[in-house]
Amino acid sequence: MGVEVRVEGLSMSFGGRPVWSDISLTLPAGEISALLGPSGTGKSVFLKTLVGLLRPDRGAIWIGDRDLCRLRERDLYEVRRLFGVLFQDGALFGSMNVYDNVAFPLREHTKLKESAIKAMVQEKLELVGLTGAEEKLPGQISGGMRKRAGLARALVLDPQIMLFDEPDSGLDPVRTAYLNQLIIDLNQRTGATFLIVTHDINTARTVPDNIGLIYHGHLAMFGPREMLLSSAEPAVRQFLTAQRIGPIGMAEEKDADEWESEYVANVPLPPIPGQLQPSDGLARAAERPPGRWCADNGVEPPPGSFSELAVRP
Repeated sequence: MGVEVRVEGLSMSFGGRPVWSDISLTLPAGEISALLGPSGTGKSVFLKTLVGLLRPDRGAIWIGDRDLCRLRERDLYEVRRLFGVLFQDGALFGSMNVYDNVAFPLREHTKLKESAIKAMVQEKLELVGLTGAEEKLPGQISGGMRKRAGLARALVLDPQIMLFDEPDSGLDPVRTAYLNQLIIDLNQRTGATFLIVTHDINTARTVPDNIGLIYHGHLAMFGPREMLLSSAEPAVRQFLTAQRIGPIGMAEEKDADEWESEYVANVPLPPIPGQLQPSDGLARAAERPPGRWCADNGVEPPPGSFSELAVRP
């Protein structure tokens, strides 16, 4: 099962140049969260900080009763075993076949016999639909297959927290749809806590239970997906509608005069769709009644919201 991750006042800079500051959020245990933001805003840096690969300037990352930012290296190594990470390109070893890539964490971090390792590797390869590809090298398989091989490797130690760094990058829309369904099904099966960094708006609108947006060095918003998908906050609205009109510029934040001169009216948000459902036909573990957050908070959702929901028996 997943564990809660609580981030408090996290700040990071490189060479005195701030990346982001004072980020606070909670990833609920067992739920899927997504993190959005313009390119270059430090989303991948945030993931590396969460897993302890980078030390922040200030703040805390609480995993249970342990603050990741203040652990000794030996203790940090133990906490990292709670994490699985799918990197953007799969990060497979080019000289190893798929089987050995997936087996690598087990050989590195456990004392299991090869017979036990084989059973676990085969289980994870079957889970991601790669049975039969064990002997192939990364260069002999497609980008989508490399992603799934990287996912199998990330899952092989049965992590309680899964981090996905732009899992849809380099994939066509069809493969992205398959991968999104796989993420939903894996969350349903494992109960782990998932965090997805993505630029894909369809993924952000249909996959997570919670959404956040990093913008201009801070966390603009984080909360239940209905909060973001019905937000009037200009940066959130601009990002979700993929419009040029808004405070986000080509390279950085527009100044107030530029933003004011182009502002005409709020670009209408598209309807909020239903969430992607697990393949097993059961309700998502963290599923909330559609429209509940909006109703509880007196927010009118965009017209046509939730009209695509499938009727369940």
